[in-house]
Amino acid sequence: MTPDEFRKTGHELIEWVAAYMEGVDRFPVLSQVAPGETRAKLPASPPQHGEQFEEIIGDLDRIILPGITHWQSPRFFGFFPANASGPAILGDLISSGLGVQGMLWATSPACTELEAHVLDWMVEMLGLPAGFRSDTTGGGVIQDSASSASLVAALAARERATGFESNRIGTGGGLTAYASTQAHSSIEKAVRMAGYGAERLRTIEVDDSLAMRPDRLEEAIEEDRAAGLKPAFVTATVGTTSTTAVDPVSAIAEVCRRYGIWLHVDAAYAGIAALLREMRWINAGLDLADSYCTNPHKWMLTNFDCTAFYVADRAHLIETLTVMPEYLRNTASESGAVIDYRDWQIPLGRRFRALKLWFVIRSYGLAGLRAHVRNHIALADHFASLVEASSDFEVVTDHPFGLVCFRHRGGDEVNQRIMDTVNRSGEIYVTHTRVDDRLTLRLAIGSPRTESDDIEEAWRVIKAATGG
Repeated sequence: MTPDEFRKTGHELIEWVAAYMEGVDRFPVLSQVAPGETRAKLPASPPQHGEQFEEIIGDLDRIILPGITHWQSPRFFGFFPANASGPAILGDLISSGLGVQGMLWATSPACTELEAHVLDWMVEMLGLPAGFRSDTTGGGVIQDSASSASLVAALAARERATGFESNRIGTGGGLTAYASTQAHSSIEKAVRMAGYGAERLRTIEVDDSLAMRPDRLEEAIEEDRAAGLKPAFVTATVGTTSTTAVDPVSAIAEVCRRYGIWLHVDAAYAGIAALLREMRWINAGLDLADSYCTNPHKWMLTNFDCTAFYVADRAHLIETLTVMPEYLRNTASESGAVIDYRDWQIPLGRRFRALKLWFVIRSYGLAGLRAHVRNHIALADHFASLVEASSDFEVVTDHPFGLVCFRHRGGDEVNQRIMDTVNRSGEIYVTHTRVDDRLTLRLAIGSPRTESDDIEEAWRVIKAATGG
């Protein structure tokens, strides 16, 4: 493809994306294809010769779009949002065009320094502890997801607990980890992959608000110590995936401090709410955390993948993850004056993710980002008020963010039927969880295109699914 051909085709594809964003609400929100239907439209073997780009673009409409669940739809209310925006898409385009491999500072200094700088901006924007800034002993790095953030935190916790011997001789078998019964499944995966073993993960009882009980955490730690095990890693959650419950981080941090245990705080979804000063209560206790993560790719208009991960002492992370072969040695790294982000993550290679975050922050500014988050919280309150006004439905948990958990009073079968009916309709998409062992519907607001009319239409569709 010549530069002129790239210009022509690039303009066509930008137009295609713009038209998609403009008309995304015309598609069924949940893809209606059957298993195998997309593959059945694809040729059995790859083409022997190159095809015209017009044909490829045409197949986006013919083959790909029918198999897409439209996360950017204003009526996508499933899981948590993965909202995108024009500035973020363009930032990703520049990243792809530059083709930077940012494993070392020396491989593209701007890639590293922009990342450190925008993550320092995020510390200020979210009101995080100053110790997470890159000009302290701590610092931030962009991971691909909160799952990766949990894994590198678990690894660093393992090494600190074993005096950095586990990497060398494999002595991590007696370590234990702790998270509430409501913690994300990625915590168990991290504990498995970090060598603790799934049986060494203690799931801690929660209170009536579905938040971890610090007293039960301390009891579990004491039991493990008495059994000759070494407690090493605790995860507290700010905004659980199931219901957005918030663990009492300050009390949990005090327990971790007394026993010398690494505390990781997972605020993947809800942490972005701290853009709003009135929501900064969710940051209580973070000054005692060893690591923290939140996802701009969930609620801050920055398309996937972009997780902001912070540590209070980067030396632990770097010592855990550094392997220095001869072919990576360079003067800048050996000077100690630069950050090499390859030592802050699992892979060696890394994309220039900071560009899209930079584009988003500069394009929207704090005022625009705050308006985005505040609007979603208001829309969640609006939906909750519609549910509460109905004698057939109930709001199940508190809803301080953009998620409302609710259910029909008729029981699990009724709620399952409602969910299946509305999702098959393609008009909206909702997901579910279980609260008090009862099936509960989740309506998560996150699309920048969602407005009050979409909330009212969602409620109409849900009521219609009950025959009401």
